[in-house]
Amino acid sequence: MKDDFINSLAELLTDSDGKLLYDIKPLYAISRLITLEANEIYISKGDLGKRLAFIEKGVMRAYTHKENADEVTLFLRWEGQFIASHDTILHHRPSRFIYRALEPSILMEIDYDQLEGMLKLYPDLEPLRNFFLMRMLSETLQVMESFVLQSPEERYRELVTERAQLVNRVADKYIASMLGITPVSLSRIRKRMHQKGRS
Repeated sequence: MKDDFINSLAELLTDSDGKLLYDIKPLYAISRLITLEANEIYISKGDLGKRLAFIEKGVMRAYTHKENADEVTLFLRWEGQFIASHDTILHHRPSRFIYRALEPSILMEIDYDQLEGMLKLYPDLEPLRNFFLMRMLSETLQVMESFVLQSPEERYRELVTERAQLVNRVADKYIASMLGITPVSLSRIRKRMHQKGRS
């Protein structure tokens, strides 16, 4: 499984000519396999651990509770994506969100403090820090921009286009929450899409 993680990471760090940009073998030594059951929490609210993980299998959800006790989904992550608490890694503060597996999941985890220690021993790998941080920032900005530039229906259409199978793996209430709408509104969007598809 570690080989799968390293191979997946190698694909992400390969340039357009197929050349691996960095020697990532030292990452092998500090990565570890994490298995989660469906509904198991990976990162708790208030957690200070600097965990950075690559999702080999499964779907993860980051969410929090509003003052009225309603749950609000920050994002969903699935196979081939990274998951980490932005609070702990970027801001050095306790996580404000809960990160939970929605189905049995397999993660390859690196402790970010260990990564920083490794970079001192292998300074040539310093660009990896930027890679991980830029990936996290890019995914966060993509979510923010979608709320500014797209309607809920456009965001849902994009999700279906990019990851159709995910829609069948995640409860409607979580998808609706991530889109910033109610399950009823999501149902209406699907109905409109279905009607347009038939016309």
